[in-house]
Amino acid sequence: MDDDRVWRFEESLWRASQDRYHEQVDPECVMALSRAPHLFSGKDAVNAVSGTPEWDRVTFSDKTVSRPEEGLIVVGYCIRAEKGEKRFRAACTSVYRRKAHEDWSVVQHSQVVIDPD
Repeated sequence: MDDDRVWRFEESLWRASQDRYHEQVDPECVMALSRAPHLFSGKDAVNAVSGTPEWDRVTFSDKTVSRPEEGLIVVGYCIRAEKGEKRFRAACTSVYRRKAHEDWSVVQHSQVVIDPD
């Protein structure tokens, strides 16, 4: 997956409906979030972010992509997301694992909430 597709994939997760999100997150995913109990795995990880809005506007900054080995992609970035009056900012990482040709899933995601400006 080239870098442009990586960022389209990541943005699609921030704009995804709950059903789409469930399709893209691996059943073995581990997440670290800025709310208790902070660490989530498997179905609990997917459920922990299921109430997230389908953001209207998503802006990435400080983007980085690495490919430590074939079939594994690691991304890091800061995000600013908006939906109506709701605003969200965080520093994030995600790890994707290739399941098959052109079929990727999220196996790790972390968010550190950044206070609003």
